[in-house]
Amino acid sequence: MSIFLTKDSKVIVQGMTGSEGTKHTTRMLASGTNIVGGVNPRKAGQSQDFDGKSVPVFGTVADAVKETGADVSVIFVPPKFTKDAVLEAVEAAVPLVVVITEGVPVHDTAAFFAAAQASGTTRIIGPNCPGIITPGEANAGIIPADIAGAGRIGLVSKSGTLTYQMMYELRDFGFSTAIGIGGDPIIGTTHIDALQAFQEDPDTDAIVMIGEIGGDAEERAAAFIKENVTKPVVGYVAGFTAPEGKTMGHAGAIVSGSSGTAAAKQEALEAVGVKVGKTPTETANLMREIMQGLTK
Repeated sequence: MSIFLTKDSKVIVQGMTGSEGTKHTTRMLASGTNIVGGVNPRKAGQSQDFDGKSVPVFGTVADAVKETGADVSVIFVPPKFTKDAVLEAVEAAVPLVVVITEGVPVHDTAAFFAAAQASGTTRIIGPNCPGIITPGEANAGIIPADIAGAGRIGLVSKSGTLTYQMMYELRDFGFSTAIGIGGDPIIGTTHIDALQAFQEDPDTDAIVMIGEIGGDAEERAAAFIKENVTKPVVGYVAGFTAPEGKTMGHAGAIVSGSSGTAAAKQEALEAVGVKVGKTPTETANLMREIMQGLTK
């Protein structure tokens, strides 16, 4: 069991024939992902070889879905084309769309997120994210597949790099699913969405939630945890040393007064019983203690 992505997922790649798309399609295939096609209007009807596996290229997402039954699309297209690519996937009723592209204009994200919400069919992960991996089953995005194997920890993170580090730190336990949701001001899948899915997943025993300064997503997640999550949760908030009032790294990471600070987020999480580490390693150790307690 896993959330959002399984061994049965049929994945297409929008932008598969570009340099990034080609590189990461090769990696996704190597990790066992069932990639059934790519999309490039200029190369429709062709195929592309990936270490001996031939993957067909379709002119549109609708054609790819019709021919393959694809239910996941991973998007590797430049920022100026991302909105149209996502809208095409939404119109084709693809259930899961993973938007890897960074630098997408916020108003474009707002437009395609609104379209996805209105569709009632499509879940978006990203943009500006590393994607989602269910170790040993499928990998939709750029998360290295060899960091950690399958296990019973769920991971949701705003930060791509910290997704990788936390998976590595807890590789002795492994993960049901790890999802990088991205750090832009507007994103599709949120901490709360992932927390709810992990709560409902019978093969996830505990959850790691990684946030960062800026906005109030972590405070809202804390309120959700209090009311809805019975599984143990540990947290980490990146940015304890960040100066107030400056944008740090991700576009969403801006602090205004006391709102959005790492300390305020830590306080909100700890108030609902979430243990918060000061460093990624300390956070991993908190989760290790929980997992060891669950296996006794």
